[in-house]
Amino acid sequence: MANTVIIGAQWGDEGKGKIVDMLSARSRAIVRFQGGNNAGHTIKVQGQETILHLIPSGILHEGTICLIGNGVVLDPHVFLQEVDQLSQRGIDVAPSRLGISKKTHLILPYHKSLDQAREAKRAGRKIGTTGRGIGPCYEDKAARVGLRAADLLDADLVRSKISHALEEKNILLSAYNFEPLDADAVSDELLAIAPRITPYLTEVEDRLQEVQNQGGDILFEGAQGVHLDIDHGTYPFVTSSNTVAGNAAAGCGLGPSSLTRVVGIVKAYTTRVGSGPFPTELLDDTGSYLRMEGYEFGATTGRPRRCGWLDAVILRESTRLNGLTDIALTKLDVLQNLPALQICVAYEYQGRRVEYVPQEEGALGKVTPIYEELGGFDDDISACSAWSDLPETVRSYVNRIEELVGVRISFISVGPDRRQTIER
Repeated sequence: MANTVIIGAQWGDEGKGKIVDMLSARSRAIVRFQGGNNAGHTIKVQGQETILHLIPSGILHEGTICLIGNGVVLDPHVFLQEVDQLSQRGIDVAPSRLGISKKTHLILPYHKSLDQAREAKRAGRKIGTTGRGIGPCYEDKAARVGLRAADLLDADLVRSKISHALEEKNILLSAYNFEPLDADAVSDELLAIAPRITPYLTEVEDRLQEVQNQGGDILFEGAQGVHLDIDHGTYPFVTSSNTVAGNAAAGCGLGPSSLTRVVGIVKAYTTRVGSGPFPTELLDDTGSYLRMEGYEFGATTGRPRRCGWLDAVILRESTRLNGLTDIALTKLDVLQNLPALQICVAYEYQGRRVEYVPQEEGALGKVTPIYEELGGFDDDISACSAWSDLPETVRSYVNRIEELVGVRISFISVGPDRRQTIER
């Protein structure tokens, strides 16, 4: 399989958890390389659903090494909640197979308070942040005042950094009419759980290099989607990190030559959570049908997702940005019983047809999608286990996506369970 990067090729929520889970069975190590607990990866195995926000999805496979890279921002309380939940189910979460980079930055209470305060202040101009402190934590990282996981080994350093941070943060919180935080209370709370976190601290890059030296495969697990990337997404309606495949190397400490395969996860239609432009959004019965049939509600926030037709323009941009070698097409079964299927093949922008994503701020909100119509299908495809089992109308839809995007669709998901996946 080689070393594989898994990225979401749309606006997140494409079904990465299921594909990561499937490919984890063939990997020696799985490493999460960016984002935080603003993402939720859902895996369904024999009717039992698991939602993970920080721990790599490969933890469900015995014998895999699961690592959290330096590019992640980690809420220590959420991490321990996931450890406890998995442990109660008999899943091995010992430090021998689960590790956190010593360079991973920690999300603290003041990050969450500041995140929520800013979003509340925006009123009608909300970005759609989850309020989990992701952005403010990355801000502290860039400002070189962040608290890193290794700092938990030094109580005096923890107290010093938190006290220094709150000198500024409390001024900001007061300006937003939010309660200031007590430095000693924040420090005490963190140091109380530090003994449970520190056994997981490890040199992620060294462990990954060891796997490579032994000929093992590595799976690099991304969060969110390409078009939420801080540089390449629909700014300012984006996340706080680079979600593109190129960040997989920087986010875990290996060189880019280690990345040999890039699989883009693509939902058979398009969804988006929160604010921001969405050219193919459906505000009609079809959009409601997709939301209900696809159970399009956020795994992290529970918010209903906006739904629309597949956008090939967005996918071509994702292919260019990530160098996709394969596509995994998910939730194809959700399209059942729609009389016709539409694919956005280009945009009308400023009076002309364009086949690319305009880059000026707000420009994507001013395009008109140009659609191509294909036949719908009534067949239940959830039990299909091979490409030849799929009805001709379904295969035509898949083939047309390949033609428009220029990337082979190697995996097709026809249901939520781990086994409901066709591999071509």
